[in-house]
Amino acid sequence: MFGGGGMNPRKMKQMMKQMGIDVTELDAEEVVIKTADEELVFSDAQVTRMDAQGQETYQIVGEPETRELGAGDDDAESDEADGAIPESDIEIVAQRAGVSKDDARKALEAEDGDLAAAIARLE
Repeated sequence: MFGGGGMNPRKMKQMMKQMGIDVTELDAEEVVIKTADEELVFSDAQVTRMDAQGQETYQIVGEPETRELGAGDDDAESDEADGAIPESDIEIVAQRAGVSKDDARKALEAEDGDLAAAIARLE
């Protein structure tokens, strides 16, 4: 940051404090950076937050794993992206309307996934 080369880390910290720069180590489990084409996933990364005059800057040190965009999403999000009705929505409609899951799924499909409309249709 300051080109400290062989500078004593304690002295560097003292200088940064004098300049109003606060440095905090974060206990991050995973850092994900999404770009238009891919995701960069840092597992066990060292993350440092620097606060200098109200401006926060984050520094990530580690080796990223590259994966296709959306590869880390869970099944519910993938189902929604595919146009499928999420299982949680089916359960809500079935419980509220007092019908089977198959009937709830059919009502949700008929109402394009609108929970309130599907419940009204079944009541």
